[in-house]
Amino acid sequence: MTDRHHLLVYGGTFAAVGDRGDISGVRGAGAPDGLFVRDARHLSRWQLTVDGAVPEVLAPVADGDAARCVLVPRGGRTEPPSCTLFREQAVGDGSFVESLRVVSNRPVPLTVRLALTVDADFTDQFELRSDHRTYAKTGAVRARQILDDGVEFSYRRGEWRSVTTVTADPAPDGVEETGTGARRLAWTLELEPHSSAELTLRVMARPHGEKRALRVPSSPAALTRQLLAQEGEFVEGVAFPTGWPELAAACARGLADLAALQVPATGPDGEELRVPAAGAPWFLTLLGRDALLTSLFALPYRPAPAAATLLALAAAQATETGPEAVSQPGKIVHEVRHGELAHFHQVPYGRYYGSVDATPLFLVLLGAYVEQTGDAVLARRLEPHARAAIGWMLDHGGLTSRGYLVYRADQGGLANQNWKDSPGAICSADGTRASGPVMAAGAQGYAYDALRRTAFVARTAWQDETYAALLEQAAADLRDRFQRDFWMRERSFPALALDGEGRQVDALASDAGHLLWSGLLDKEYGEMVGRRLLEPDFFSGWGVRTLAAGQSAYHPLSYHRGSVWPHDNALITLGLARYGLHDEARTVAHGLVDAATATGHRLPEVLAGYGRDTHAEPVPYPHACVRESRSAAAPLALLTAVGGA
Repeated sequence: MTDRHHLLVYGGTFAAVGDRGDISGVRGAGAPDGLFVRDARHLSRWQLTVDGAVPEVLAPVADGDAARCVLVPRGGRTEPPSCTLFREQAVGDGSFVESLRVVSNRPVPLTVRLALTVDADFTDQFELRSDHRTYAKTGAVRARQILDDGVEFSYRRGEWRSVTTVTADPAPDGVEETGTGARRLAWTLELEPHSSAELTLRVMARPHGEKRALRVPSSPAALTRQLLAQEGEFVEGVAFPTGWPELAAACARGLADLAALQVPATGPDGEELRVPAAGAPWFLTLLGRDALLTSLFALPYRPAPAAATLLALAAAQATETGPEAVSQPGKIVHEVRHGELAHFHQVPYGRYYGSVDATPLFLVLLGAYVEQTGDAVLARRLEPHARAAIGWMLDHGGLTSRGYLVYRADQGGLANQNWKDSPGAICSADGTRASGPVMAAGAQGYAYDALRRTAFVARTAWQDETYAALLEQAAADLRDRFQRDFWMRERSFPALALDGEGRQVDALASDAGHLLWSGLLDKEYGEMVGRRLLEPDFFSGWGVRTLAAGQSAYHPLSYHRGSVWPHDNALITLGLARYGLHDEARTVAHGLVDAATATGHRLPEVLAGYGRDTHAEPVPYPHACVRESRSAAAPLALLTAVGGA
């Protein structure tokens, strides 16, 4: 049996365990393995043996809020297993809990020797990615301390301190050295005929900078109840479509995932907030673009994440120019990291501003939130932040000097700084990468919408008619320029981008659907684009591909050059509905809902671009986030766009 990884997520904590509930700590496997809190691995080994051998899997871990499996000692057909082990695990806020019940299958007394090998290597997530980089950690020291009921692992490097404490009830009979730095907790259980014994193991992770008084819950069942209660709060009161049960199920599953993906953040006045993380496993943190789009999708049904996201991003808004972090006054943060490498500036992502579109999306969400809720108090509180964001778009962003929002490749960070941020994602139809400063089409749509929505806020909440009129004129001018410079007449489609020389980057890409969502195209152009996105080279049957098939740049397993992204398709569906293309909107929505239905009603971050006509099930993308906030919220956007149709 191939050992898969199963993710358990609770706020800013996640665990990846194998089919038998173990953590091997193997590096370079493509997916993280362990217990992670604030970008650091606080458990790198968690391996159970029975009578000195790895047990066999009778029932592997299944996907869910808790990890449950059934194990037996290794044996043969002629001698049934002497005992059965029922293992259950769950994660909490900085914690991991396991209950292990051992049931004797014998009519005579039985001795069972259990051992659990545990370790905490405190590796930063960036060290576990397959980017072939190494990071010096001068002066780093790891230590272990034996406790009466377990073991404590600690790590320090300069002022950096992290601790993982493992305790057991009942306490182990002994804690043994392994020669590798790990420790082995051992028990000898004396079981009466057909009786059972239970062990509870608790892990508390205290990452650097954690000041809260956290408590490890008593059992996996207690943690599961907490998570189910949070999920219930997110789902409660949302009117799901009765005539389309598959969409209703996808919405319910998405809201439940959003409940689990809420991570701590801080507002402008130091207030504690909970905001949508981007996704697990690699991005269980605040990413500006992701949190903004997630909040926009959820806004008609759950406005609280929008308010929290706006406040958290306002608190992290740049106030000065910093080349390493690509920060400029007024710019909204792209990514916030809390790990060791970010702390010591070995990666630039502590507060990283390499995004051309988070700033306009911040203004889009603010305008949509005020329009949806009428919350003028928040609008006035965020007025300085919104004006600074407008200032960034006009000044550093390039609207005044270049006529468009523009970004330049960041040598230490991201080459592309729009939503398609992988290297080579912004390319011509033949695959040639855009050169020089890039003006991505989708970002211009966001800028147009941001100017118009901020004008609405200025007029209604700030009582500044003059400013509103200036923003509306800037939006109208941008619309005229865009249709002149980006529209490819011979292909009746907008270019993916303009390069540094102002030349059209001519790949046919799904970003054109974002222009429908933002309203940047006039009606004639918008209808042409909407219908073109439903042609077979674009529409796979599960959704619109990021690049139309048939172009040299297309690859069905490329991250941004042929795959299908649920959040991308959610924006497209909203855009199709905006332009009155309701049949097309329903077609895309049904494709996405069918894909969700085939994967347990949960949409992954991204799907492969293979067509439904050649494969009856959606093909997974190999490195997708299993739980991703934008994909979790995408069914809500579909509900907004097409209702229960």
